Amino acid sequence: MSTKVRKAVLPVAGLGTRVLPGAKTTPKNMLNVFDRPILSYIVEEARAAGVEHFVFVVGRGQGAIEDYFDASPEIEGALEAKGKADILAEVRRDLPQPGQMSFVRQMAPLGLGHAVWCARDIIGDEPFAVILPDMLMAADTPTLAQAVAAYDQVGGNIIVVEPAPEGEAHKYGIVDLESRKGRINRMRGMVEKPAPGTEPSNLFISGRYILQPDIFPLLEKQGKGAGGEIQLTDAMAELMKVQPFHALEYEGVTYDCGDKIGLLRANVAFALRHPTFGGAAREAITGLL
Repeated sequence: MSTKVRKAVLPVAGLGTRVLPGAKTTPKNMLNVFDRPILSYIVEEARAAGVEHFVFVVGRGQGAIEDYFDASPEIEGALEAKGKADILAEVRRDLPQPGQMSFVRQMAPLGLGHAVWCARDIIGDEPFAVILPDMLMAADTPTLAQAVAAYDQVGGNIIVVEPAPEGEAHKYGIVDLESRKGRINRMRGMVEKPAPGTEPSNLFISGRYILQPDIFPLLEKQGKGAGGEIQLTDAMAELMKVQPFHALEYEGVTYDCGDKIGLLRANVAFALRHPTFGGAAREAITGLL
């Protein structure tokens, strides 16, 4: 059994109802944030954390994801012929080595827990990351790399968290900590959307996990939970009875690309961060205001 985090599960089968009609023909995680698709940033983050194999859990009509991470001889040939080496490098930046990406079909939208379970045979008997692509994170040290560093320090299972907006903790899945000292703290539980005033902390689960493969048998027998779906948090709560879970309060800023305003914020933020176009983006945005 490997103890290194080599594989990541990316559940991308959602319909993207909050960003329709934009996601009607384009998978929501293939929508652009400034100059490239959301998934390009996610894969870049995971590679920076040492991930070697990506497992995309897809649904019907999402062939564009697989096509994006494949060679495009026509486009690449045209760019080479025109001497556009800089654009060609951008087009090729996300291409994997053969065998580094797998695509698993989630036959029905049965929840995040079910999506993760669909990847069980490819993950095998080793720890793995789960990355929710809706949550795009801007961080000097990539977020998953922060999680892997925490995992290397304490082992077990790692849940990335961040403070909820003031007065809004009741809208999120909140972690219950044994104590709160520093950025890595052992968990004793999770509360989904606690009633206002009953929150055990102000830290919510924000879309990056490192889990042990022991989660899979629990997911297999997991009944439907909130929303009539198989919830990953239910299986994590069960696993927490026998394995340690730590919450990592990561350093960075999260942009929820699952709705239109969040996607807009991400576009502005990542445009301003761009090493080449950041200045021009700032001028354009300022001009509009």
